[in-house]
Amino acid sequence: QVLVVESGGGLVQVGGSLRLSCAASGRSFRSLAMGWFRQAPGKEREFVAAISWSGVRTYYGDSVKGRFAISRDNALNTVFLQMNNLKPEDMAVYYCAAKVSLVDTTYAGGYDYWGQGTQVTVSS
Repeated sequence: QVLVVESGGGLVQVGGSLRLSCAASGRSFRSLAMGWFRQAPGKEREFVAAISWSGVRTYYGDSVKGRFAISRDNALNTVFLQMNNLKPEDMAVYYCAAKVSLVDTTYAGGYDYWGQGTQVTVSS
C-alpha cells in the first residue's frame, strides 16, 4: 500500500505561481512513476504532468506546457508541481498519483494510488 498526500494548494491571482508537493510512502519511492491530474467541477479528470521514477522523463498536458514543471526528489520521497502564469482555467482540485512500475503513463487508469487532492483557486 502506498500513501499519497498532496499539499500546497491555495488561492492565487491570475498570473501568479504556486508549487504543489506530493509525498508518497509505504514503498520505495524510486519504484514509483508519479503523475498529477486535475478535475474542475463538472469536468472529467485531466492529465497535467507525469514523471518517470528516475526523473529523467517528464510529460505534460497540452494546456500546461511551458507553464508547469514537474520534478521529484527521491531523497525526500516527494514530487513537485511548479505552476506558473496561472489562468482561471487552471482552477481545479489537483490530484497526485503513484504508479508501481518503471513504465510511465499519462493515463489516469494506469495509476495505482491516489491522494485526496488539493484545491487550487485562481482569482481574476
